[in-house]
Amino acid sequence: MLRHLLRESQARGIPYFYTMTTMEEKKAAFERLLIIMDELRERCPWDKKQTMESLRHLTIEETYELADAILDKDMDNIRKELGDLLLHIVFYARIGSETQHFDITQVIHSLCDKLIQRHPHIYGDVKADTEQQVKENWEKIKMKEGHKSVLAGVPQSLPSVVKASRIQEKARAVGFDWDNQQQVWDKVQEELGELKSEIDSGAPKEKVESEFGDVLFALINYARFIDVNAEDALERTNKKFIRRFQYLEEEARKAGRKLDEMSLQEMDVYWNKAKTLE
Repeated sequence: MLRHLLRESQARGIPYFYTMTTMEEKKAAFERLLIIMDELRERCPWDKKQTMESLRHLTIEETYELADAILDKDMDNIRKELGDLLLHIVFYARIGSETQHFDITQVIHSLCDKLIQRHPHIYGDVKADTEQQVKENWEKIKMKEGHKSVLAGVPQSLPSVVKASRIQEKARAVGFDWDNQQQVWDKVQEELGELKSEIDSGAPKEKVESEFGDVLFALINYARFIDVNAEDALERTNKKFIRRFQYLEEEARKAGRKLDEMSLQEMDVYWNKAKTLE
């Protein structure tokens, strides 16, 4: 029945969309995706050529596009980007089935098993009434599964700000953390002082860089204590700077001016206007 509906909608040039409301409809939608993936892998020259390695950088790109849509609170784009990521998951699983390593069924069951095992407060008799208790139990279970370090699960290729946050969260889950917010702020001030001291003393670049890294790490730690996502905060500032700078460029262009011929004071006039418009 599903194949018939799929081919009929394709023949008419009509997207086969419908509102997901029941479990049967969700199953049908997922089956439709698997059918399309199979057909593309078998018949499309581009899809036939792809490997896990060739898809990797595209998956990273799609993840960042989803992250952008989330920061923009663009729900329509979030839906589309989630679909793109889901396609990649199905694509990897299809390739895995061709090499007889795994298929989508094994991927899903493996995930389900892990979720059940790591939520004993739901599927067992362990008690966890707070988010922090859940995180602590999660890390304890991972260690029982054979992880030699609490930090072993932090991907090496994560962006540095995200990686620092994850490292700190995982250390906290086993009790290695500051007691309160003021202690962390004091550490930020301490690290800033050490950085300034190294700069003033003419220390080698490597030493200054090390102290600068300590400042960033301490600030990310403080962000965690004030319930701010450091990565999101920095990206929003990036977007804000881009928005204001592009306004500056556009207004200078309208006035027949070139930025490299303007003084900083002249550019500041447009910059401050961009700030007031926000």
